[in-house]
Amino acid sequence: MAWKPRPDATDTEAAPMTVYTLQVDGKSHQIDADPDMPLLYALRDNLGMNNPHFGCGLAQCGACTVLMDGVPIRSCVTPVSATQGKIQTLAGIGTPEKPHPVQKAFIDEQAMFCGYCMNGWILYSVAMLEKNPHVTDADIRKELSQLKCRCGSHTAVMRAVKRAAQAMKA
Repeated sequence: MAWKPRPDATDTEAAPMTVYTLQVDGKSHQIDADPDMPLLYALRDNLGMNNPHFGCGLAQCGACTVLMDGVPIRSCVTPVSATQGKIQTLAGIGTPEKPHPVQKAFIDEQAMFCGYCMNGWILYSVAMLEKNPHVTDADIRKELSQLKCRCGSHTAVMRAVKRAAQAMKA
């Protein structure tokens, strides 16, 4: 699904395109975009990234999560004009050869069912553990309660976050 300007805008009312420089996964990218274009569509349509995902479009589910300067944001509602920081996607936190400890823990614990909401689970976990690797079960539940997922892998996610916390403390 490609992003389109608001339906009530006429061609004469449409916002002028602006050149934005996005810092994504350690690389600089220039795009021409409407200032209101959600970051999600800039990443997917302009930069060809296949993550994050479009989920609800209302900043509720977390499938569109990215990190901006280490803080999880919902890219489906964040306009490209507001992205002045360094953006990190799920693909940018590790590599297949050397996954981030959270990615490795999610793999080891088989913490995903369909994987559609994986951006949110993993990136929220990364941000939380980078602030404090000494998290409690209550900390994990509180942080990850911001995400909506119906797959039922929550028990495995808890195990994965605890495993990653142990790895990050070492």
